Amino acid sequence: MPATPNYFAFYGLSESFQLDEAALQTKYYQLSRELHPDFHAQDTPAAQAEALRLSTLNTDAYRTLRDPDQRMAYVLRQHGLLLESGGQEQLPPDFLMDVMDLNEQLMEAEDDPAAAQQLARQVQALADTLDAGIQPVLTGYDQLPPDHRPAARQQVLTYYLKKRYLLRLRQQVATFASRPRATGLGE
Repeated sequence: MPATPNYFAFYGLSESFQLDEAALQTKYYQLSRELHPDFHAQDTPAAQAEALRLSTLNTDAYRTLRDPDQRMAYVLRQHGLLLESGGQEQLPPDFLMDVMDLNEQLMEAEDDPAAAQQLARQVQALADTLDAGIQPVLTGYDQLPPDHRPAARQQVLTYYLKKRYLLRLRQQVATFASRPRATGLGE
């Protein structure tokens, strides 16, 4: 059983990787008004506590579901596919080899701005290909029969983990690119 409440059920939504964000925001604001402490000031302490609990749940649910990456991680965690500690999920060996190769290129490009820019373009192209490949899965998830959803979630998990690797690599490339370069003068 998931440790986190079901945010989709809280809002009366079907589990999805892609939501109508305007409808989500409308529901959030509606509940925020209904659950505001000012409307429950005359209630019993138990009713006030329940309104506060639901208000907190509303805020947590909205913060999670409004962000596509957090929503993706949430769905994966709800199904026990993504560990809270962020470790030991499996990635395909070929992807890990590609990342290792990109890391080696990054080390070699440390003092070569042109090579660092080329590496940044490679990482971006890989990320774009990854995004394009998962889009049909994310879009079609809602229409899948329940027995096909586990396979789709596995695809989304692989995408999510790859995306995290590429984000770290992109940050490393940006760090290298922002370092002051030695000019050779006065050294």
